[in-house]
Amino acid sequence: MTEQILTTNGIDLCFETFGTPTDPTILLIAGGAQSMVWWETEFCTRLSKSGRHVVRYDHRDTGRSTSSEPGHPTYTAEDLRTDPLRILDFLGIERAHLVGLSLGGGIAQRIALDHPTRVRTLTLASSSPAVGADHDRHLPPPTPQVMATFTNPDPEPDWTDPESVLTYRVEADRPYAGTNGFDEPRFRRLSAQEQSRTTNMASSITNHFLLPDDTPPEARLSQITAPTLVLHGTSDPMFPLAHGEALAAEIPDAHLVPLPGVGHQQPPPELWNQTLTALIDHTDQA
Repeated sequence: MTEQILTTNGIDLCFETFGTPTDPTILLIAGGAQSMVWWETEFCTRLSKSGRHVVRYDHRDTGRSTSSEPGHPTYTAEDLRTDPLRILDFLGIERAHLVGLSLGGGIAQRIALDHPTRVRTLTLASSSPAVGADHDRHLPPPTPQVMATFTNPDPEPDWTDPESVLTYRVEADRPYAGTNGFDEPRFRRLSAQEQSRTTNMASSITNHFLLPDDTPPEARLSQITAPTLVLHGTSDPMFPLAHGEALAAEIPDAHLVPLPGVGHQQPPPELWNQTLTALIDHTDQA
């Protein structure tokens, strides 16, 4: 359980592994503006003890991976999508179980569509369809509180003041909580851990959301062949439950597991037993 740096084509990708390399690999893909720390160490350790080789990594512009200047990402959406394959190639892993959250779920969907032979199973958490459909999905929008974070965002902090940046990071997550509440001590702890190992927090928080959409118009969820599990909070204020239901309805034979009271986030510790059981059962089938 030590961090490693993969240097390829002039960029650094930081990743960490848990468990035995010969066990089936589960690759955890975090959400936008999230480094690997949001897949908590204890969660990864418990998952590895089930006989899984667990890999988590820092997206570009997060953690110890390559960082661009704020507002000027030096990579494309395709680069962000194919970084997981670069890590798997480096580790000599041909096929892996992919677990993606939010933007990471979009990445996982596209890998399953573009590189189906690399995917053993697919798990999508707090996610939404990343490709079009032949019908109008009528998916509900984010709550007004979440929409306000886009239309009327808080002023940026003093990026030279660590405490100001930490408070800003914690408060940015507050509107995304579900009805089970906002665990401020946990979010502050993880945010501090993230901040301590991130090259540029301003880049980390902003750059992923500046990448142009490059979704192929012909892609459809029905083309996904990997066995798929959908984990979705019943109180997700960014992607309400109907988004998870749409994924489960359109991906062949997908299975939806609602997470009671969970918002737009990694499953919280109080639901780890349920989440880990679902993940282990799902990845057993392949």
